[in-house]
Amino acid sequence: MKRSWYNTLDVGTLLTWLALVGVGLTAIYSTTHGPAAEQLSTSVQSNFYRQFTWLAICSVGIGISLMLPVRFFRHAAFPIYAGTIVLLIAALLFGKEVNGAQSWLVIGPLRLQVSELAKVGTVLAVAQLLADRRGRLGSNVKYALKASGLILLPAILIVMQNDMGTALVFFGLVPIMLFWSGLPFTTILLMVSPAIAGYLSLVYMPAAIGFSVLFTIGMGWYTGQRYIGAIAAAFTGGVAAITSIAISYVLQPHQVARLISFTNPEAEEFRQGVGFHLVQSKAAIGSGGLWGKGFMQGTQTQGAYVPEQSTDFIFSVIGEEFGFVGSLVVLCLFAILLLRLVKLGTDVKHPFGSIVAAGAVGVYLLHIFINIGMATGILPVIGIPLPFLSYGGSALLANTAMLAIVLTIHMRRDDLSIYGY
Repeated sequence: MKRSWYNTLDVGTLLTWLALVGVGLTAIYSTTHGPAAEQLSTSVQSNFYRQFTWLAICSVGIGISLMLPVRFFRHAAFPIYAGTIVLLIAALLFGKEVNGAQSWLVIGPLRLQVSELAKVGTVLAVAQLLADRRGRLGSNVKYALKASGLILLPAILIVMQNDMGTALVFFGLVPIMLFWSGLPFTTILLMVSPAIAGYLSLVYMPAAIGFSVLFTIGMGWYTGQRYIGAIAAAFTGGVAAITSIAISYVLQPHQVARLISFTNPEAEEFRQGVGFHLVQSKAAIGSGGLWGKGFMQGTQTQGAYVPEQSTDFIFSVIGEEFGFVGSLVVLCLFAILLLRLVKLGTDVKHPFGSIVAAGAVGVYLLHIFINIGMATGILPVIGIPLPFLSYGGSALLANTAMLAIVLTIHMRRDDLSIYGY
């Protein structure tokens, strides 16, 4: 017997989303209406009200999404993707530059960061492409290459807009969505190994060399194929070598400083320059202690020492004012949301719905890892928002849209069976 849609709506996921948005609004209000407000422009002081307005828009959007048939998302996947590509090109040609990135389109009073919206179109398009294949992805390289192309095209356009942080999310989506679709685990390991080698090269070059040697030996032994070991050596050792050469001979001193300052931001050459963000952010989080200093009571955040504290460094506000406990609550809410989405994806037996859920989880996970890693000093400062918490209407709209689509597909998952594979 077919289930009624209202009996299959995952209310728990909706409540978790609302809790995260509520925490974000609380932190944004603290930074824009506490003592720090005296040092902010009138425009920044209005961030709370603008975010609340976007929340209302997103709530209406969720309601509309829940009323749409599942076939709408399948049929609209490629047109939405094409539309976001057009918007990315328009932003590149005619967009407004904000913080060095030309990622914004201004339409009357509305400002849209189109790179955020492109995530929705990309996830839908890749899911639709992979849902059309027959058999496992590992036996059909054509679909893997096509899916990678769909993801890398917007990533390249975003790199051209000088928004490397957002582009990294797209690059990270490639192994996540392909793995969920059935690409062999060894292939996924090969795909992510250059990123690990590159990170270790920035932190400590001997560690990168050690990783390259162990990874090469491990892949060769596990697969029993020498050419896999050779590829592993080329991927990891090659990246380590390229990173070393780039730092020593290619990049300008200020570019090198930006890359490696996170390894020791307190150093004299970084502390007052590129390392300033990290020094202040780590001081704010560390000073929060167990329970925090209280709402609007943070000395670092209310003294406006932490830059971009309602956007990229919103986690610093939470860490200082609500302490370790408050930070842990936020991490638990994120964990609940991600696990719920994985469960929703596995409940949907049709590959389209399952892959859309995997794409949403991938986007959120990458944002959470990079943003919190940046705020705590284990990753370079690259400017990327924390989902549902950081101020930003475009990001809130895009992230909520992906969540609403997953909820709708799960709620109407019985309808997918009639469309086949």
